[in-house]
Amino acid sequence: MAMATPQGTPYLVGPVPFEDVGGGGGEDHIVAVPPPEDEYADIVSAMPSTTMIGFPLLRYQGSWLLKTWVTGVLSVQRRFAPRPDDVLLASLPKCGTTWLKSLAFSTMARAAYPPSAADHPLLRLNPHQCVPFLDDLFSSGEATKAVEALPSPRLMNTHMHHSLLPPSVTAGKCKIVYVCRDPKDGLVSMWYFAKSIMPAGSTYTFSDMFEHACHGETPNGPIWDNILSYWRASRAHPDKVLFLRYEEMLLDPGHAVTNLARFLGVPFTAAEEAEGTSADIVELCSFKAMKVLPANNTGTFTMLGFPHRSLFRKGVAGDWVDHMTPEMARRFDGIVHEKLRGSGLTFAAP
Repeated sequence: MAMATPQGTPYLVGPVPFEDVGGGGGEDHIVAVPPPEDEYADIVSAMPSTTMIGFPLLRYQGSWLLKTWVTGVLSVQRRFAPRPDDVLLASLPKCGTTWLKSLAFSTMARAAYPPSAADHPLLRLNPHQCVPFLDDLFSSGEATKAVEALPSPRLMNTHMHHSLLPPSVTAGKCKIVYVCRDPKDGLVSMWYFAKSIMPAGSTYTFSDMFEHACHGETPNGPIWDNILSYWRASRAHPDKVLFLRYEEMLLDPGHAVTNLARFLGVPFTAAEEAEGTSADIVELCSFKAMKVLPANNTGTFTMLGFPHRSLFRKGVAGDWVDHMTPEMARRFDGIVHEKLRGSGLTFAAP
């Protein structure tokens, strides 16, 4: 959104699509820093490791991280400088990340990009091209100028545990929105996501991944610890951390958008409500609308090389029933229930 200073010089007001500010990379966007393999070699070499779905995981400060993202997490902790009006979207992988990015971007940027406009950025870009993913962006050990070049308020996302975020972030310098999904559905969605890049002939099964999950060994897991970290933060600081539940968003997306806008400090005006702006955002970001867009059916997501189309499978709740036996569901629910005991957060039993 372009505005003018008192001197008449135009400047941008965020959020704007990261891709348009230089998210595609390039030498002109890079600040040279020590290579991560040199800077973090001692730390990384001391991390416990395992493998899930063919991906190496390293354990760092209680969290299992994809090896690809370990240097990103370390770099975010050391180099990311939050601004007071930053908004950080957080989630476990495959638990509503893409939808939350779409809703938050279209809600915050609606003055510059009306949701009913024919040239809206979400009609030409994948949501991940609009909202930068810090874990991946910083994984090369090179903090990009593009992040600093983003006009305020900046909108970004992460899969990191709340406890892994820099103290400057958790101290309340910016707002955080976390979306939580039933862990069983999250596992199923992760399985199909991973299958999209599995080599032909792979013998790794959903049951194999399920066993890893029961032991907490999933990307950005243990699942329960990731969820709990944001749940507790939202209870302690409800003005700074908003905890959303994916299943509730599916049931009433209009309420979710209204709640999101209010939390982010950009509530819908009476005029916008009369014009149906929130309903337009819900429609623009609906699974049905986004799944058919060329930007979401072609191209590759830079993070690990996943095809864009792998981000849109079903977008429903309860799909786990077609992939888990009752015994598997009871076992996993029992583990999650025990880990969440006393927190006030629960998931419905099968």
